[in-house]
This record gives sequence, structure tokens and C-alpha cells, in this order.
Amino acid sequence: MARDGVTAYVGIGANLGDARTAVAQVLQDLGRVPATRLVARSSLYRTAPVDAGGPDFINAVAALDTGLTAPDLLAELHSLEQRAGRERPWRNAPRTLDLDLLLYGAGRIESPLLTVPHPRWQERAFVLVPLAEIAPGLVDAKALAAVTSQVIARIP
Repeated sequence: MARDGVTAYVGIGANLGDARTAVAQVLQDLGRVPATRLVARSSLYRTAPVDAGGPDFINAVAALDTGLTAPDLLAELHSLEQRAGRERPWRNAPRTLDLDLLLYGAGRIESPLLTVPHPRWQERAFVLVPLAEIAPGLVDAKALAAVTSQVIARIP
């Protein structure tokens, strides 16, 4: 079901295979989601896994203008993950691609399928730093200060 445009923010991460290429590719693919336009994208960042194993992650955040409902957008994100070979053998397993719907306008959603805002978005440097790059007004300075111990490096 389509609706008037809403700005949604998507967290992007990958740490299996060619993670940098997977993140770069999905940034292009997000612009092809029906009723959706990519309006901003952060730089790429390298981070150590948080509550997960495997190699370092490549992360980014994208801003989308979408006419899709939040559940429909989430379904499209899951489809992109599947096309990238995402498997879910256990919670927080290493992944070829991980797409999280961080924010959906000013919406608040609590359902078995989806929680928006993402429950841990303000606790993760890999979300806050790239989000602050493209939407500084959304990131609280105290939240950024609280994640300074999490190693994150911008990729040139």
C-alpha cells in the first residue's frame, strides 16, 4: 500500500564475502525499491562486530523518501538481503548483508514483525556516526559521546 512520502533511514552492514562491494551495491539497489528514492547516503565505515562474531563490518546509513508503508519497506529490505545471500543460522551470525529499518519518519511501531525506531539505534556507533553524517539533527550529542569507546573508522 503506497502513501505520501516518508523519510526512512536504513542501517546497512556486511561482514562476509566482499562486504564493501555488497554495501556499495545495496546503496544503488535501494534507489530501485518501488515508490522509493535514495536521498542521501553516508560514507562507508569499518567497525568491529558488536554482539556478533566474524570479521569487521562495513557499515553505512541511507536516507530514503518512500511511499511504502513501514512493513512493506521492511519486506523490500528483506528481499534485498536474500538476493545478497543473507542467511540467518543464529542470532547475530556473520552476514553478507544486513539492512535495518532504523527510523520511519516520526513513526513509532511495536509489532512482532517490526519495531521502529530500531530498539538499539542510539547505542551503536555504526549507526550514529554515519547517521550524523547525513542527518545531524537526528543524532543527540550525548548519544554520540556514549559510543566513543566503540571503534569506527571512515573508509576513504
